[in-house]
Amino acid sequence: MPAVGLRPTTVLVLAPAFALALLGLAAPPGAAAAELAEDPWGAVAVVPPEPGPHRVWVNDRILRHSVLFDGDSGRVLGMVDGATALSGRPPYLSPDRGEIYVVETIYSRGSRGERTDLVTIYDASTLAVVADIEIPAVTADTGPGIALGAVLDDGRFMAVFNQVPATSVSIVDLESRTFVEEIVTGGCALIYPTGPRRFGMLCGDGSALLVSLDERGRKERITRSKPFFDVVEDPLSAAGVRARGTWTFASFKGYAHEIDFSDDVPDLAARWSLFTDDQRGDSWRVGGLQHLALHRDSGRLYSLVHQGQSGSHKDAGTQIWVYDVGEQSRVAVIDAPNVLPAFARPVMGVERGSWTDWFLTRLAPNPGVHSITVSQDESPLLFARNAEMGAVGVVDATTGELVRDLEEAGISGSLLVVP
Repeated sequence: MPAVGLRPTTVLVLAPAFALALLGLAAPPGAAAAELAEDPWGAVAVVPPEPGPHRVWVNDRILRHSVLFDGDSGRVLGMVDGATALSGRPPYLSPDRGEIYVVETIYSRGSRGERTDLVTIYDASTLAVVADIEIPAVTADTGPGIALGAVLDDGRFMAVFNQVPATSVSIVDLESRTFVEEIVTGGCALIYPTGPRRFGMLCGDGSALLVSLDERGRKERITRSKPFFDVVEDPLSAAGVRARGTWTFASFKGYAHEIDFSDDVPDLAARWSLFTDDQRGDSWRVGGLQHLALHRDSGRLYSLVHQGQSGSHKDAGTQIWVYDVGEQSRVAVIDAPNVLPAFARPVMGVERGSWTDWFLTRLAPNPGVHSITVSQDESPLLFARNAEMGAVGVVDATTGELVRDLEEAGISGSLLVVP
């Protein structure tokens, strides 16, 4: 009899799990019995002081933390706690201050009771909490967790997006460690830094907002563009990427929108298609969660794509298409790395390089990836993850070759953060 009540998405989730169950039968009985060295009592490690360009933060919404990996060695360097949230709050970095910031929501009785919202400050070397700043208990939370906050370019002020459902932004002075003020931004959402004391937002009427602060962090000026996209027919995804004062967003129908925030009023600098007519005819679409990445110096834009129908904009990408932003054209195609084997190895106790691992990497289906980001050095690495698996694929962003996997990166999450 045909299966009853299983949606296509359910089948897609169950398929990798079923494959793992079958592969587990092939694992040798003692595959997980590796001896671990005893940890020295009372030792406190610190993050290596020289920050390499290939470090990446991987958040987890189930375990409520973010893990810092070295993309060159695959080693775990440390971890900061998160909070109760749909997405698992990402860390916000301030290299100049040597600090890391996490926005947290805490309830007096666990998951209920009086609510308190905080910006928690971590020492970037020891990853120990050094302070916290109480802010209005109205911070927003979304599934992807993208653009919910940012440290502005001067490193002094942080902006945190609020929604209850009215929208506003809380400004925090990181130097004095105080809450400054809440700025009402009716109808406009999310935080996109554009300068020392400036940030942009996207609005529900298809326009963009630019908020400028004075030297104390208070609202100085708010300007708004004319509407330039249709929020019903072809809305923009929140997952934008930045090159100086310009943010690039992809629409659901696959058009890149370059928004220039460098002047007093935001302006649509360019709009161009990510797909040819033939590619659209073959149902290629942008999809995923954190689905764009930009290498600023080379002008290479990386976009997750898949073949699907209208409404599939959150589906995992099967390929990563690479564009030259200046030429507005595709220059390369990279197959999405298969992160399922890297997720399965520690779960099944499979040793990397074993015959079981050989079997696993060839049999496991590729579920695609939901999120990507790229390092900004001369030899960039592209990091890719599936939102339902605690593993990350590390790809040479120039050649498209898989360099390594990052295992035991959690259980589930959508965000990747590079310096």
